[in-house]
Amino acid sequence: MKLLSLAFFTLFLSFNVSLAQKSVFKNERLEILQLSEHTFQHITYLETDSFGKVPCNGIVVVNEGKAIVVDSPAEEGDAEILLDWVQEQMDLEVSGVIATHFHEDCVGGLEAFHRQKIPSYGSRLTISLADENGFPTPKLGFDRLLSLKLGSLEVRTQFFGKGHTEDNTVCFVEKDQVLFGGCLIKEMGAGKGNLADADTLSWSKTALQIKENFPELKVVVPGHGKAGTKELLEYTAKLFH
Repeated sequence: MKLLSLAFFTLFLSFNVSLAQKSVFKNERLEILQLSEHTFQHITYLETDSFGKVPCNGIVVVNEGKAIVVDSPAEEGDAEILLDWVQEQMDLEVSGVIATHFHEDCVGGLEAFHRQKIPSYGSRLTISLADENGFPTPKLGFDRLLSLKLGSLEVRTQFFGKGHTEDNTVCFVEKDQVLFGGCLIKEMGAGKGNLADADTLSWSKTALQIKENFPELKVVVPGHGKAGTKELLEYTAKLFH
């Protein structure tokens, strides 16, 4: 049976704000949480040598019958499950996928999108670094700012500075005041995590610049772990101060 319609979730959300942290879909490989009227958090998993099985976040932004996926799952099979949920169960056209940095948990499943000829976006630096490291690469590049539209709704991807990597960007949905911080932003209580490609001297400043730029944020989604408020930006800044 298909999921109940997006309209139902939107209506229910207006009466029960706690839905923002509840699943609307879940199996052993993919979980979907509704965060706001137009945004959903997707959670898949990556097996790592250093940290074990790691939950990895991205978001899906929806409006007017279309969707944009931000960060691909690391595994192609999981990306296919996500696409099936968006296209078949939600009956939405996927108009693009955005990679917020070059690591596997952002680009690993891109070929699932490419097989369907879905446009993929990443900064020019992300494309270069993914290619250098042998990862799937986004096809369409930008410099510091990318603005994509789903009808009247804007999905803005922007570079504010180095941190987790030198290319890490964030995505902002102004209509819902939702920020996807990716691996640049930590969940509350998290440790410093993977620092292999990090600029720890710049990280705190970058997080504070994001906070200053988006003062009305309602939801902040980290690359791993639970979504929260702009307190996640403050926590990240203190962690690397």
